[in-house]
Amino acid sequence: MTARIGVVTFPGTLDDRDSLRAVRIAGAEPVSLWHRDTDLHQVDAVVLAGGFSYGDYLRAGAISRFSPVMETVIEQAKAGMPVLGICNGFQILTEAHLLPGAMLRNNHLHFICRDQKLRVENAETAWTSDYTAGQEISVPLKNVDGRYTADERTLDELEAEGRVAFRYSDVNPNGSLRDIAGITNAAGNVVGLMPHPEHAVEPLIGTGRTDGLGFFTSIIKKLVNA
Repeated sequence: MTARIGVVTFPGTLDDRDSLRAVRIAGAEPVSLWHRDTDLHQVDAVVLAGGFSYGDYLRAGAISRFSPVMETVIEQAKAGMPVLGICNGFQILTEAHLLPGAMLRNNHLHFICRDQKLRVENAETAWTSDYTAGQEISVPLKNVDGRYTADERTLDELEAEGRVAFRYSDVNPNGSLRDIAGITNAAGNVVGLMPHPEHAVEPLIGTGRTDGLGFFTSIIKKLVNA
């Protein structure tokens, strides 16, 4: 079985091709999905790629959340389909209420682009099983609305249930509460994070390391062994 992983393109998406390439490098079949199409074309998992969909008007991800494709993504995610939201994709997942919390403007009010160290907090999700809890990885980060926020009750629930997937480990680049870089839903099939693992899958680009490849090999193993 060859896993089919779809990558959604919205108007303003920047990193869809990078995500498709990461899927292919990991060994799955990449499938391009268009935001106006409700048909997911029989994919086994979905990636919402990074960028500035709809120019981040209203709020980052607020308009994309109502694109026709999201009707199906939301339905299938609730039924157990694995979904990964990267950067703008993470913002879309919070706007769609598939993940709790919200993303605000960086606390320093500037766009940031850097290699970012992360600590893996949860290695038991569909997208993180090829890592180990406590492992430190480095992947690129690039955003202006990357500050994760939620009320204290939600934050406490995420901590208690082990749903913080990644934390910023060297420095908090955007003021995210509790250094949260990525989270998962309770079932572990939906994961969102602000840094870009698709830019760290081969040594010639990105960080010069392959620390992000584990996201894509994790989901392939999950799907093949299902």
